[in-house]
Amino acid sequence: MTEKDPHTLSLEAKELLKSLIETPSFSREEDKTAALIAEFFQNKNIPFFQKGNNIWVKNKKFDPKKPNILLNSHHDTVKPNAGYTKDPFSCILEDGKIYGLGSNDAGGCLVSLIAAYYHFYGRDLPFNLILAATAEEEISGKNGIAYILPELPEIELAIVGEPTLLQMAVAEKGLMVIDAEVTGKAGHAARNEGENAIYKALEDLNILKTFQFEKVSKFLGESKATVTIINSGSQHNVVPDKCTYCIDVRVTDAYTLEEALAELESKLQAKLVPRSMRLNSSRIDENHPILKAADELQLEKYGSPTLSDQALIPFPSVKIGPGDSARSHTADEYIYDNEIKDGISLYIKLIETYAAMRSTK
Repeated sequence: MTEKDPHTLSLEAKELLKSLIETPSFSREEDKTAALIAEFFQNKNIPFFQKGNNIWVKNKKFDPKKPNILLNSHHDTVKPNAGYTKDPFSCILEDGKIYGLGSNDAGGCLVSLIAAYYHFYGRDLPFNLILAATAEEEISGKNGIAYILPELPEIELAIVGEPTLLQMAVAEKGLMVIDAEVTGKAGHAARNEGENAIYKALEDLNILKTFQFEKVSKFLGESKATVTIINSGSQHNVVPDKCTYCIDVRVTDAYTLEEALAELESKLQAKLVPRSMRLNSSRIDENHPILKAADELQLEKYGSPTLSDQALIPFPSVKIGPGDSARSHTADEYIYDNEIKDGISLYIKLIETYAAMRSTK
């Protein structure tokens, strides 16, 4: 890759993508793709840092006095589903599409960000560029982006690479999974005894069926609570004294997770225990200069319903990249060949535009 040769940038990005596709990298098993990415930087004489299966690099003229911009995408994948008709670990170019597991989510974004990073590697910018290729994004794991945040300097802005059709996600829903438990009293089914926990839980389920959170987000609309699992009873002739159910809560930026939990607790009789309070919603401030850069580039802005590493990033961030979220986790996953070139070009323009704005501050 060279700064002055966009064609070479694109070719080498696609070659790296091919290697990543052909190297299995399920969440928590990304050591081999981490090694590939490390080797790529090694071959470019770029010093890299590694913690677990996370690799990150800094620009050549890193200045600790400058603010820092993080470019981030992930190299782990989900497991291929049974619907694949093509080998998920073969990079197949067909009809202008690059097929293979992780091609769209998020290999195309990752290699495009790496190409953009390399384009600016030796350049003077009003900020430092840090690129991080991280692990465990698909499971929001503790050994992914969260694992290296303490190793990074203070970050002014993160550009997170995920397939968004090159539109800019300025807000993203968070996730809270809640285990709910309703308690009754055991009794013999034939004697009309006890207090049936299933019937008590039905009251909650009827509330949740039509439940609407009070606050609505400008970009993300309504938060949503959905019951996805229910369990109760062990014998046909015993009135169950416990009924448990699971609530999948997609929380907009109108709420913190704690606020959403409190609102649910005020409406339901079950004891509610969140599995995690880590996966927060996000929204970038409407006056942040990255949004002015987006306007200058005429990028469409939207609120994303899908989760990414933004949920674990505690500083301002936007999500943007080549590919389409609708293709993620589908059989015969693919990204269009020309989307890689377009992704590299957009990342470069976005960084240049943001740099110009920083220079005139």
